[in-house]
Amino acid sequence: MMSSSFSVFRAGVALVLMCSFYKSTEDSLPELTPQQYFSTLQPGKASLAYFCQVGSLSNSVFLEELKEAVKPLHDYGISVAKVTCVEGAASRYCGEEEGLRKAYLFRGNILLREFPTDILFDVNAIIAHVLFALLFNEVKYITTLEDLHTIENSLKGKSNMIFSYVEAIGTPEHRAVMEAAFVYGTSYQFALTTEIALLENIGSESIEHAHLYFFHCKLVLDLTEHCRRTLMEQPLTTLNIHVFVKTMNAPLLMEVAEDPQQVSTVHLQLGLPLVFIISQRATQEADRRTAEWVAWHLLGKAGVLLLLRDSMDVNIPQHANVAFRRAEKDVPVEFLVLNDVELIISHVKNNMHFEEIQEDEGEDMEGPDLAVEDDEVAGTVYRDRKKPLPLELSVELTEETFNTTVMTSDSIVLFYATWHAVSMAFLQSYIDVAVKLKGRSTILLTRINCADWSNVCAKQNVTAFPVVKLYKEGESPVSYAGMLATKDLLKFIQLNKISCPVNITSIQEAEKYLRGELYKDLFISTSVSVLGLFSPAMTSAKELFREAGKQLRGSVITGIYSEDDVWILSNKYATTLPALLLARPKEGRIESVPLDTTLVQDMAQILANALLEAFPEITVENLPTYLRFQRPLLLLFSDGSINPQYRNTILALVRQKQLDSFTPCWLNLKNTPVGRGILKAYFGRLPPLPQLLLVNLHSGGQVYAFPSSQSVTEQSLVLWLKHLQAGLENPITVLSAQEWKPPLPAFDFLSMMDAPASQGPTKKVLERQKAAEVQESAEQQPRDRSATRREPAEMLRIKRWNTANWPRDTQEPFHHDKEL
Repeated sequence: MMSSSFSVFRAGVALVLMCSFYKSTEDSLPELTPQQYFSTLQPGKASLAYFCQVGSLSNSVFLEELKEAVKPLHDYGISVAKVTCVEGAASRYCGEEEGLRKAYLFRGNILLREFPTDILFDVNAIIAHVLFALLFNEVKYITTLEDLHTIENSLKGKSNMIFSYVEAIGTPEHRAVMEAAFVYGTSYQFALTTEIALLENIGSESIEHAHLYFFHCKLVLDLTEHCRRTLMEQPLTTLNIHVFVKTMNAPLLMEVAEDPQQVSTVHLQLGLPLVFIISQRATQEADRRTAEWVAWHLLGKAGVLLLLRDSMDVNIPQHANVAFRRAEKDVPVEFLVLNDVELIISHVKNNMHFEEIQEDEGEDMEGPDLAVEDDEVAGTVYRDRKKPLPLELSVELTEETFNTTVMTSDSIVLFYATWHAVSMAFLQSYIDVAVKLKGRSTILLTRINCADWSNVCAKQNVTAFPVVKLYKEGESPVSYAGMLATKDLLKFIQLNKISCPVNITSIQEAEKYLRGELYKDLFISTSVSVLGLFSPAMTSAKELFREAGKQLRGSVITGIYSEDDVWILSNKYATTLPALLLARPKEGRIESVPLDTTLVQDMAQILANALLEAFPEITVENLPTYLRFQRPLLLLFSDGSINPQYRNTILALVRQKQLDSFTPCWLNLKNTPVGRGILKAYFGRLPPLPQLLLVNLHSGGQVYAFPSSQSVTEQSLVLWLKHLQAGLENPITVLSAQEWKPPLPAFDFLSMMDAPASQGPTKKVLERQKAAEVQESAEQQPRDRSATRREPAEMLRIKRWNTANWPRDTQEPFHHDKEL
């Protein structure tokens, strides 16, 4: 069945590509009219045709790639021709400009498949897609472990399987697999996946590149047993796969009785070494079992033979039990004494020599600059390209439907471009949000492709991708500024269900709000709520608070209380008006912050700081947020969950405001393994854990370690910090002044994050501020000015340690992006 269907697919094929006209002085593509081309199609002839309209000058790069594919396709019996659509040509493939964005695959005159031309992005993609379409029934595309097991079970006792994982359809590795399938498809079953989860499920240790496994199913007679697998460790190229398959077809173990220097096997011809297990008749059966074990572990890397010492005249050293012969000519055989099979495996792997095999088609191609390419994002997009997304869960907008949709319903709009890798990666997260909110949200999830509707995106001030905006009737759009991840976007949408800020109308309602009982379902998404306290007369201050709340809409719950009895709350929480109450219901803690500034940006900064935990776990995602404070890090390294004793001690000192000059935090080495490398850099080795350090990144670079002989208590920790400030402790190391600079200005994400916060208030806000200063000075009752805090807003919760107290180990100024 496999052989016959494979032969059928080698029948005549034509790939018709709609494109624009392109002239070349050295055009290797035969030029035909549509009538001439279709008259040449025969059932037994394969043809790849490129249709061009006269006068258009686009897709020239694609034409160059197609010309590069002419010779390789010809090797597989597929010819290539360029068809010029002359005026009056009666062909459906000489249509309008929009038709030029698709490619068509034919067998004879029968249409097999359509391709968007953007997936045929280079010569590898063209060849891979053509062969994949031809061999679609021969190369099983699978997505789950159950699919793999089904194929595996069907082959047991019958045939072997070649299973491969490639990062994406159309990559060079995919092309190599398809070319191998074209040659070996009648001998082995091929299976292919782009699902990295499937690769993880079968136990692959490294999942950073393409993989190919040989499944030895023909030897398995018991259906309950798994097929033995052999991993190809060389890069996935056509020639490497050929060598690997040849070794899989060679005998597992051979017995010889001749001079090892004269033995010739397929392994030597393929450039692989030979391992001889030297045996004698008395121990032949045991030695054979040992040799078979070694042969399985060296399969694909070396040939293994059983050499009978008693049946030959060759002089073998008396104590030698292993002989090793390299593939290179004129290299003498090594006789070794290796009393452990692991030593045999290790010796072979340490002495293997592979000549790097270059593919003809790739010699002139320059690889991507990994220092500046966003390869992980692009790789993810290509890998998941074949994975279907339920796009119907979000509404696709156009120029005609955009305004109507956002004006008549509360809408979330994703502005993206199909050619942009990050956009397409985020689109998957966006659809995941749509799946989670299906049937549960009143907010409509929509998307618009700016590659098609650039004028709409320009009118909405979208100049970079991807961008998410929330549209509500009668309000200005709110831009999402969080992480490009499902969890963060879901939080943004959930918190936008309520007004911002929420108007609280009674003391009882305010208390419920502070306890997290008023919007209990929203505290799944956030752990903090903010309540602004204002007297009824503080009109301008309330307006500024509302402006600040809008800036942080979707990231924190804000409420406002401005009734005549507001003084009850201010007295209860020991604060003066105006003030903020920061409630953390999960911790049972409410913190008061007086407001002594009327600048919107300062108020927004205080609200943003309210989101931060008092003793956070540092992760890759949140580290920039805490580094922005430019305070020394009081950092606890822990191998797993933190000890409650340490947490209680730190939080107690935070509540006592003993740690206002520091950023207390901790690092879980199991969640963030890079912490082990940081500790080794500090100590020269991995110290015992947990380990409490003070790292002064921003003023001197000193790293101090809490004495391991002392217990971490409130008293001992405060005393240690005082010694540090007094210069009585010596650092364990001093960090270098090397800066962390982005590889390109476009990758300077920290500056992009800081930019909105650094912008000055608008003219309207400044006018409000000036009026507020005059009005509130007359309206507010006299109060004790000496009790009022006059620090800048950002200092209300953050006091910087006086760096003058640091030991002057270095006079060179240190930058905020010093190596951690």
